[in-house]
Amino acid sequence: MKTNTGISLGLMMFLQYFIWGAWYVTLGTYMGEQLKSNDIQIGAAYSALAIATMISPFFVGMIADRFFAAQKLMGLLHLGGAALLYFATTIGDNTAFYWVILLYSILYMPTIALSNSIAFQQMNNPGKQFPWIRVFGTLGWIAAGFLIGNLGIEKNNTTFLIAAAVSAALGLFSFVLPNTPPKKNTDTSASKALGTEAFSLLKDKPYLVFFIAAILICIPLSFYYGFANKFLNEIGMEAPASKMIYGQFSEAIFILAIPFLFNRIGVKKMLVIGMLAWILRYIAFAYGDTGANNWLLYAGIILHGVCYDFFFVTGYMYTEKKAGEKIKSAAQGLFTFATYGLGMVIGTWFSGYVANGYVTEGGHNWKGIWFVPAYIAIGVLIYFILFFREKKQIQENA
Repeated sequence: MKTNTGISLGLMMFLQYFIWGAWYVTLGTYMGEQLKSNDIQIGAAYSALAIATMISPFFVGMIADRFFAAQKLMGLLHLGGAALLYFATTIGDNTAFYWVILLYSILYMPTIALSNSIAFQQMNNPGKQFPWIRVFGTLGWIAAGFLIGNLGIEKNNTTFLIAAAVSAALGLFSFVLPNTPPKKNTDTSASKALGTEAFSLLKDKPYLVFFIAAILICIPLSFYYGFANKFLNEIGMEAPASKMIYGQFSEAIFILAIPFLFNRIGVKKMLVIGMLAWILRYIAFAYGDTGANNWLLYAGIILHGVCYDFFFVTGYMYTEKKAGEKIKSAAQGLFTFATYGLGMVIGTWFSGYVANGYVTEGGHNWKGIWFVPAYIAIGVLIYFILFFREKKQIQENA
């Protein structure tokens, strides 16, 4: 891969995830402040992205891959997304706001797969090269959080305006990215787009146990995405969006370390460590405050790298190993559909109802809220330890 190509792909990833990080992290805080949304409405808004994740495989698999050059389609989607992000700032009604966020999410989520496709097409050794390109996406998310936190704009619509401007910029930049033409003779059936041939993996008991655990662990994940920023704002942390980027720093470090750790300690231990981190994170949030226990808040944030990488990145690697070359892409699509689609739909709605049930006169009983995902993570961990039995060579070499 040429240096100029690597730079353009790195910038693409940086902007791609800057957009997401600019509005998504503080969405709940913004809705509570500007739209006077309750927690159920906030959970529903976060579910929009999960619903879009379930829809996007059909769009990419049945339409994009067959008829359009990836970079041109991505450009159009980001330009359309920029308009919707701007439009979202003009809305004061929760129902209308939900539909705009859902429509935006339907435009945005396919660009994740499209950006990956553009990057992979330019690589001669994706296994080694892609992590170094993808890490720029994490840096983009970090930059968005740092900017928003330090500007003190977490509660107003400037976050959406920044995301809209960057989305427009990436939309235009996409047209000069390396050409990634449509695939010829592509099977565009719905079953192919969803990756249903990968359902054969579920006949394998260890993978089925892991697959169910992956869906369930998305419930604790939803609590963090939907309510961590609102929690930190409510208890008085200064510029929490800029503090939450420590979680992305942690993610960037561990994502580069995972290939080395994976071969040393094996799949099961990696996944167990990831689930233990979820439990520790929510216990840290439950007992953390802005006084003497301030360090617990930072611990909960920094644990994001372990929570995400050790479970989800490891999960993608395990899925690829189990699937083999023939259904590799289908298996990854099914895993994404099940976790960031189905699992997050369940989790976002559930977390909204739980948070709404702990509303107090002065805000929320956050200790009670954070114990719920902690208990769920404990349950998933116990289930996984009891039932996951994988062959030693898969655990060590996956």
